Amino acid sequence: MKKNKGWMLLLTMLLITSLLAACSSGGESSQAGEDISTDPADIKGEITVLTQRTDIVDTVFKDYAAAFNKEYPDVKVNFQALADYEGQVKIRMSTKDYGDVLMIPTSVPIADIPDFFEPLGTYDELKDKYTGIEERMVDGQVYGIPTVITFSGIIYNKQVFKDAGITEVPKTPEQFQAALQLVKDNTDAIPLYTNYASGWALTQWESDLATVAGSVDYVNIDQPNTDENFMAGKPHYELYKVLYDAAKNGLIEKDPTTTDWESSKADLANGKIATMALGSWAITQIQGLTDTPDNIGFLPFPTNASDVVVPLAADYNIGMNVNSENKPAAKAWIDWFLAKSNYAVEQGGGMSADKSAELPPILDQYKDVTFSTLTPAKEGQEGLVDKIDNEGEIGLWQPDFKKRIIEAAIGNRSESYDDIMKDLNDKWVKARAELTK
Repeated sequence: MKKNKGWMLLLTMLLITSLLAACSSGGESSQAGEDISTDPADIKGEITVLTQRTDIVDTVFKDYAAAFNKEYPDVKVNFQALADYEGQVKIRMSTKDYGDVLMIPTSVPIADIPDFFEPLGTYDELKDKYTGIEERMVDGQVYGIPTVITFSGIIYNKQVFKDAGITEVPKTPEQFQAALQLVKDNTDAIPLYTNYASGWALTQWESDLATVAGSVDYVNIDQPNTDENFMAGKPHYELYKVLYDAAKNGLIEKDPTTTDWESSKADLANGKIATMALGSWAITQIQGLTDTPDNIGFLPFPTNASDVVVPLAADYNIGMNVNSENKPAAKAWIDWFLAKSNYAVEQGGGMSADKSAELPPILDQYKDVTFSTLTPAKEGQEGLVDKIDNEGEIGLWQPDFKKRIIEAAIGNRSESYDDIMKDLNDKWVKARAELTK
């Protein structure tokens, strides 16, 4: 992975600071958390926890600290919430003062993580306990554990479905289109809200590729090795055909160019919108805007695949500052937070990384669905999908071609859906050939 100049500068500054403080006993990394006591009677002192959750730092997090102190009465937990989390933490990491526990900034190159964070255990020690720990792992050592495991699909209003006469959750694209039509015919709600104007919301559709494929291998294993990525019958074609058909049949908002993200959450919460394609992170936000939060449901993205797979992805990873002067207390907080706070479900809109935790209530009806992280790329093909995407200027995680699909469907462009898919596939084939020759 390439190291950007900003992080190289930070690393240089950190090394200089370390050399100047060579006589100090602080800041030495232990191996995989060795010599860090786990006995509450031995754990004392004060720690600072950095968080990006400015909205709940003075309420929910204080409750967490009180509950933590019932088990660890001799530890004082201080919180610092940062509005520009990535930017502010990046600056602070040029020193040793970036808290004791923090969310690992996504901009830190993987190879540089051991310079800033304490190992929490080896992969072999933690793989059976936690999901998604591979993302912040270096040389078999795990430096971060996901605070939330998110899942993607369709968020819907149960009352709207009931009012529309939808008696079963739609599973296939055909059933989903039929359900949207019932919403249009029998209610005043918008069947499918695209959030076209926001741009970023349209990128959420790409998260459902594995569900359409019915395989956790498709995204990183099969996709970079095919020249038919957007051809008819293939996952990308089937995924965005759902969006195209809904738009073409008048099952989306009347004027997509005037959509508004903030109001859409309230409208879904209160029955003015039936469905939106989003990640689970949005669930708690939407539920918080209604007096009937139980009306908000989740369904896997409609698919014709024989196996229903819902992809899981890690949110911010929690880690420990390698320079912490109170690593036992920091480690105790991390362990408690992951196992007992229920932050992942109640505040993160997802599920816990702890494999022993129960599925959140919103997923109770999906016992036969496979929830899984994606299979990593083959050795030597790490990041190949992104490279092909960038080389071909396709924009898998950009809104452009999704907007193009909607515009074509509602008649604002003269091209057909197949025209768009052929263009994307041609770009994919050319870029792939260039990168794999």
